[in-house]
Amino acid sequence: MHPAKSVILFTTASGAGYGLIAWLGVLAALGLLPAERWFGVVAFGLGLGLVALGLLSSTLHLGHPERAWRAFSQWRSSWLSREGVAAVLTFLPVGIFALFWVVGQTNSGAAAAVGLLASFCCLVTVVCTAMIYASLRPVRAWASPWTLPGYVVLAALTGAVLVNLLLQLWGLPLAVPFAWIVLLLLALGAGVKLLYWRDIADDSGASTAGTATGLGALGEVRLLEAPHSESNYLLREMGFKVARKHAAKLRRIVLAAGFAAPALPVALGGLLPGALGIAAALCATLLVGLGIAVERWLFFAEADQQGG
Repeated sequence: MHPAKSVILFTTASGAGYGLIAWLGVLAALGLLPAERWFGVVAFGLGLGLVALGLLSSTLHLGHPERAWRAFSQWRSSWLSREGVAAVLTFLPVGIFALFWVVGQTNSGAAAAVGLLASFCCLVTVVCTAMIYASLRPVRAWASPWTLPGYVVLAALTGAVLVNLLLQLWGLPLAVPFAWIVLLLLALGAGVKLLYWRDIADDSGASTAGTATGLGALGEVRLLEAPHSESNYLLREMGFKVARKHAAKLRRIVLAAGFAAPALPVALGGLLPGALGIAAALCATLLVGLGIAVERWLFFAEADQQGG
């Protein structure tokens, strides 16, 4: 696939936004976050802003954005439609949770229950996004059992580094123990990506002309003509191949920038006071953002490859 910038922005921004909001709901329900008004304003503003940015950018990938509303009617059979429905429905509990926090200055009791519902809705939306790709069996690199876990873990990670930054900005005691959660997610994210890349390198289940036609048992099946004689939308979107040596280099960048390098500033952020801790948390956030953006580009660029 020739990755469209709008799709990369959609999956990275919305994933981080949903991850951030989900963490707010869980941490508030555990009584670990104070219902401080300006913390809520900044946290929900950032989370909802990233979600809105991602959803708006996704419409730029459509041939006719003005017809996007029609996708909602296919929720019974389409993961894309289910994602759209889930995304819209998620705004309701998130909005109520934000009002409890910002206006009522409470995140416990009924507010905490709504917060957990908002977290669950965020998770469902991320799962629907992942299944858009994981359900496409003709695309070997997407129909991997590690596609769904990858989306969920990376959303949790990108959301967690944003929470970590906010905790540092407000100087909250939770910053120290939460840094361990971020470190765990960094290790988990790296592990999931390594397992995903190993899985797509195994081409034993790749489709061929023989398996597609069911004639493979009779001998080698050869195509008389190429499927496409000239450039078209399908080739522009699915006909791109990243060179294997470039893919290997990009994978190293993902592992280094997205998972390895942020570990040190995350660990130091829990120990350094004031501005130094904030700078360390910001550095970790930027590194993870860079690494995940490259990871997402590679996820789409390798879509038509049968192996790693």
